[in-house]
Amino acid sequence: MSDLHGCYDEYIAMLEKIRFSKDDTLYVLGDVVDRGPEPIRIIMDIAMRDNVIMLKGNHEAMAQYLLEKLNVEITEQNAETLIDHDLMMAFESWMENGGESTLREFRRLSADEKMDILDFLEDTQLYDVLDVGEKTFILVHAGLGNFAEKKKLKEYTAEELLNDRPDYGRRYFSDPQVYIVSGHTPTLAVSGKAEILQSSNNILIDCGAAFGGKLACLCLDTMQEFYI
Repeated sequence: MSDLHGCYDEYIAMLEKIRFSKDDTLYVLGDVVDRGPEPIRIIMDIAMRDNVIMLKGNHEAMAQYLLEKLNVEITEQNAETLIDHDLMMAFESWMENGGESTLREFRRLSADEKMDILDFLEDTQLYDVLDVGEKTFILVHAGLGNFAEKKKLKEYTAEELLNDRPDYGRRYFSDPQVYIVSGHTPTLAVSGKAEILQSSNNILIDCGAAFGGKLACLCLDTMQEFYI
């Protein structure tokens, strides 16, 4: 799955639809937070499950940065320097991009719960690689910006993985068994359909759940598609 954006009810409905069990592993390709009503509730559910792996999305990176900055005690010593122009601009951008729901839920947590959420976000990785049968799936939030076939995944910057949108008509790897699975860009903006897009070994699974589209889930064992 990808780009849940606070859609907790759809997330739970999808787990039920795919009959998710302890024998399965679910990868969530980022952007769980912001926009929808219950982003923190989704994170807390994911954090309790040993077999759900959440990658970092650009919205997690933005939320983590700001929540860490703001989740401090204001004192006489830091009152004048705690919030500067850059932080204010970043906060404004976050609010414009749906951060209000994340902030609202976060503020309701206890101090320990807040630290747990921040630690969880800190630990989310930027990509993963899965071998399923003869196929290799590179899982990433947005894509592989400034791509070079010999460039190692660890050499990509966070910006290249979290924000750079790929050319979905381009086959990036010469090996026909290597696929890039990503979210970040709603399929509605590419194909005009709220359906998983497969093109030139690119698999785009953000079907715009927070924008009137659908929540999609792809089974990599069978390539079966599920929608809520």
